[in-house]
Amino acid sequence: MARIVMKFGGTSVADLDRIKNVARHVKREVDAGHEVAVVVSAMSGKTNELVGWVQGMPKVIGANSPFYDAREYDAVVASGEQVTSGLLAIALQAMDINARSWQGWQIPIRTDNAHGAARILEIDGSDIIKRMGEGQVAVIAGFQGLGPDNRLATLGRGGSDTSAVAIAAAVKADRCDIYTDVDGVYTTDPRIVPKARRLKKIAFEEMLEMASLGAKVLQVRSVELAMVHKVRTFVRSSFEDPDAPGMGDLLNPPGTLICDEDEIVEQEVVTGIAYAKDEAQISLRRLADRPGVSAAIFGPLAESHINVDMIVQNISEDGSKTDMTFTVPSGDVEKAIKVLGDHKEKIGYDVVQNESGLVKVSVIGIGMRSHAGVAATAFRALAEKGINIKAITTSEIKISILIDGPYAELAVRTLHSCYGLDKN
Repeated sequence: MARIVMKFGGTSVADLDRIKNVARHVKREVDAGHEVAVVVSAMSGKTNELVGWVQGMPKVIGANSPFYDAREYDAVVASGEQVTSGLLAIALQAMDINARSWQGWQIPIRTDNAHGAARILEIDGSDIIKRMGEGQVAVIAGFQGLGPDNRLATLGRGGSDTSAVAIAAAVKADRCDIYTDVDGVYTTDPRIVPKARRLKKIAFEEMLEMASLGAKVLQVRSVELAMVHKVRTFVRSSFEDPDAPGMGDLLNPPGTLICDEDEIVEQEVVTGIAYAKDEAQISLRRLADRPGVSAAIFGPLAESHINVDMIVQNISEDGSKTDMTFTVPSGDVEKAIKVLGDHKEKIGYDVVQNESGLVKVSVIGIGMRSHAGVAATAFRALAEKGINIKAITTSEIKISILIDGPYAELAVRTLHSCYGLDKN
């Protein structure tokens, strides 16, 4: 017998028939004698609908400002998961399974006060553990918790992944199964590279890089939590037949295991290729080359919650002036330029330039720590295809390259091939 947390995303619970299919997955684990908790997202499209209602209300009223109270935003959008959890509990009860729905505040999942993007502070899993021990399936509304003001707080888009991993850590689960519309983590996007392979295992650090650099399989914060608490996490498909051979395998079910790198015996040099579209590049020209100039630029941007990624600095021949180039999400360009304009006197630049429509392509693998020449291979392969590199950043286990948007798919296919990832 094991203790398992199962999480089902929006496409997995999109309608009543799919909720019935989810119930069959849960029943399989219950019939095997396992203690089970389930975390669910809102039905596909419902969160977007709820967010649209919140954003539309000030316009309907004719308010002068489009802004709204984030606490009421949370009260509205958290209802999607509440509906799903109740429906799945009803489905399980109809299958003669002892099940009960739970909202985040009932457990409770305690969060900070950042409504709309709250972070989990602690979870008291004792009541859930007690109920599981009595044979009851806990069906938990993901994406939500209880803030210090005793109001519902949501965890940001994709937050049900984070809920699931955090609950798995709190109840000391043997594993956390994340069911989605794909059957695992691939070496890259199969829509771009048909020969992309599903990985049997991937290290926490690699998955963290993949998630933060564009792979949409898991939310970044959920991977962070899994790594910190050593929660063995499987990415699985909810669209597989619940009773297909191997689906009930406790140790090696179909899918991709995200685990500590010590569990991976044969480590590839490169594990995968990720990409992120809608990147923008901002350049500040002829800055005074003096101590504190970087803080003067990036401090105000950080205070405005603008995420800066790749940073490149060029120094002039006489050492008096410098150029600073960095990337931000395309949606933050106007906001970033305004912040920089407000602080122009303190920063001391001559002109600001920007370019949108760029793509960041990343090569990821823990094996890169012990192998030389990985970067050179990438640069050579891209040069042979005539792809110009605008900026480069590296870490122990990744190389990120900024290129023009139209070359994104060619670059991904080229890098996937040059590292042999399309070979079985």
